[in-house]
Amino acid sequence: MKKERLVEISVFGQTYTVRTDAEESYIQAVAQYVNEKKEEILQKTKSVSTLNVAILTALNIADDLLREKAKRKALFEEIEAKSKDLAEKIDLEMGDKGLEKVVITG
Repeated sequence: MKKERLVEISVFGQTYTVRTDAEESYIQAVAQYVNEKKEEILQKTKSVSTLNVAILTALNIADDLLREKAKRKALFEEIEAKSKDLAEKIDLEMGDKGLEKVVITG
């Protein structure tokens, strides 16, 4: 179990102390990502409301997350299909040579 520590970060110009077991550099990178997304929103919108900018930033980060999850799922499905195809080809090749079939379960 990792030891928890307090890490000070700055998000939206406010300083926060976060209790975490993650590395400080990781938490700082997370805060930097949020601030970068906020800057993107500020460049694209005329809103001066901190709440609106925060909500739009959260929505953009959620969009990034969901897109990455969809890419990951598609990649795993592609790997699964290729693995199944490869296993079938191996089975055919082994069958042609009179070798005993080996079944591997996950």
